Amino acid sequence: MSTVKLASKRWWYIMPIIFITYSLAYLDRANYGFAAAAGINHDLGITKGMSSLLGALFFLGYFFFQIPGAIYAERKSVKKLIFWCLILWGACATLTGMVSNVPTLIGIRFALGVVEAAVMPAMLIYISNWFTRAERSRANTFLILGNPVTMLWMAVISGYLIEAYGWRIMFIAEGIPAIIWAFCWWVLVQDKPEQSKWLTDKEKTDLQTELDKEQQGIKAVKNYREAFKSRNVIILCAQYFTWSIGVYGFVLWLPSILRSGSDMGMVEAGWLSSVPYLGATIAMVLVSWASDKFQNRKLFVWPLLLIGALAFLGSYLLGSSNFWLSYILLVIAGSAMYAPYGPFFAIIPEMLPRNVAGGAMALINSMGALGSFMGSYVVGYLNGATGSPSASYVFMSAALFLSVFLTIIVKPPKVS
Repeated sequence: MSTVKLASKRWWYIMPIIFITYSLAYLDRANYGFAAAAGINHDLGITKGMSSLLGALFFLGYFFFQIPGAIYAERKSVKKLIFWCLILWGACATLTGMVSNVPTLIGIRFALGVVEAAVMPAMLIYISNWFTRAERSRANTFLILGNPVTMLWMAVISGYLIEAYGWRIMFIAEGIPAIIWAFCWWVLVQDKPEQSKWLTDKEKTDLQTELDKEQQGIKAVKNYREAFKSRNVIILCAQYFTWSIGVYGFVLWLPSILRSGSDMGMVEAGWLSSVPYLGATIAMVLVSWASDKFQNRKLFVWPLLLIGALAFLGSYLLGSSNFWLSYILLVIAGSAMYAPYGPFFAIIPEMLPRNVAGGAMALINSMGALGSFMGSYVVGYLNGATGSPSASYVFMSAALFLSVFLTIIVKPPKVS
């Protein structure tokens, strides 16, 4: 354990920037679920089957460009990559509000996935350049908090925007901020500590020394091919695939699930949809703190996913007989599924050296994108085909049970 006190100003400078950036990314990928609940299908003549495909199509584009984006971020520049991604995804999101036919919407949803694909792995690489092993779970959590916190306020704001102006204005109003923020990002961000003007020379040296020291305790891996073939990386790919089925089946279709279970408007559905993300925000902060304190990542991943799986199973067993009790279980499921993100994404940089860790995180995240595609498509399909969320609860519960098993069999290396 290092006795050098590293500059705390990194947290105050970097965390707001990455939090806002990932929040905007999440806003522009998740608001389709609100449009689906608010009449986009009727306005554009979208069938139930096509609706579930459109909701999931983002993740197909997201899958294909994860690894190329991460390699560019690792070898070239996170700053340049995210700048152009912000502009392009803001434009795609805004254009969604102007579509007049299904083929155009298909193209935009796929393109949005492509331009957002590198954001998550690039941000994780960026964090690993600025924060040490003892800090990384908390730093990852502040990044990923952009997800539930965005859902928390977006659920309410989107409900009001749709109620007052319709789904088109919602897309336009929520897409423009990303384009504006791109220029703030360009001014504020430096790729590496040595490029910063707000750290002293001693602070830069101390941080780089600590980061270099961590690399000495990790077994060398020659290239991406060797990293991708490792047992742990393969298991974590499968784990994140199954976990993401539950998360994105939940995120994208929660407003529709709530409206199908009760006679409520979009504003009420928006408020109720926000509550699981409030629970998730609190849980993520507590879990990441505990994970860094005890330096045990797995212990703060699988038990929470088990709670999520049991909560979905409980919602299924209740059926439609008790809306409010089922809703409480959904709040528990949402909170439990989000809580382990910080510890989970701290595992890879502790297992693999810097030259391949970014690519491995991208591979795992791309498998998560495939799981997200399957979760959003199958949950949307099951909801439409059965007219009830019950089958979806079983599907998401089974996926989470499998992710629990896969997490348990990962064998992280001992810390040197």
